[in-house]
Amino acid sequence: MLEQIVGSSMVNALSGALGAAELRHKVISNNIANVNTPHFKKSVVDFEELLAQELQPDTNKLALTKTNAKHLPLSKNGGVSPEIRTINNTTMRTDGNNVDIDEEMAGLAKNNIYYNAVARQIGSYFNTMKSIASGQK
Repeated sequence: MLEQIVGSSMVNALSGALGAAELRHKVISNNIANVNTPHFKKSVVDFEELLAQELQPDTNKLALTKTNAKHLPLSKNGGVSPEIRTINNTTMRTDGNNVDIDEEMAGLAKNNIYYNAVARQIGSYFNTMKSIASGQK
């Protein structure tokens, strides 16, 4: 039973989102640390777009069907992992650096809000499961 609660698709998606937010924080921090490094190119983390692609049905293939509750979860490729992508095609200054400190600080604030919202959602899910297990409403 515990495996069903902890291994649910909701928990997996939310834990993936937390991991992506953590990685995004590291990448943004690295961008900020290198704001004055000549020829430094900023990086970004792609996760939400990849997750949306994973969740969209593929109309060119037959749909998967679970015939038993003990079967593995259905997924196109086993889940989504965040990816780091370097932006090489822009330049902000004459030294070749493309980090905009205002954009990075706004991204850091946005990522902090995102992380807190996902953490609250996971906490809410486990509080609900705890209430159900203890028989409370």
